[in-house]
Amino acid sequence: MTDEPEAPESLLPYDRWTEDAMREVALRALEYVVDNGLPGEHHFYLTFRTGHPGVRMPAHLRARYPEEMTIVLQHQYRDLKVDRLARTVSVGLVFGGVPASLVLPFGALTAFWDPHVRVGMRFRSEIDQDLAEPEAEPFKAAVPDENEAEPEPETPAEPAQVVSLDAFRRKRD
Repeated sequence: MTDEPEAPESLLPYDRWTEDAMREVALRALEYVVDNGLPGEHHFYLTFRTGHPGVRMPAHLRARYPEEMTIVLQHQYRDLKVDRLARTVSVGLVFGGVPASLVLPFGALTAFWDPHVRVGMRFRSEIDQDLAEPEAEPFKAAVPDENEAEPEPETPAEPAQVVSLDAFRRKRD
């Protein structure tokens, strides 16, 4: 047992700066993938609050995951975009054989994990979800442009998976 005095409360927002820096690392990783594709065995788990203001997703997914959802960016995703001006990440995924588009405000992201290199970060939601109602969007199936050829996947396509990050967390004593 130590008798160390309690640290004084900081007048500088170090916690916020640290979280902003970690969120920036995740966004840069996503931007890298937008420009270059996923290298090697890297893949990402993104966890976000489904009720965060500005989250756009099909109504059936919001009903199934009313609070939080984790998506995997690995083999079968499309149209990944990071929009710094709008402060959103958007991506197309397939759920149960049905294409869906998700738009996630940066502030909705609560976790980023690259299991290939065991890099992970947790974030606080920027806005308390009780302060605003989520934007509900009726489900619309994505229809590919007839003139646009669908690229062949390098590996067999698998449906998107929603997983719990608890399996990847280190157990505390």
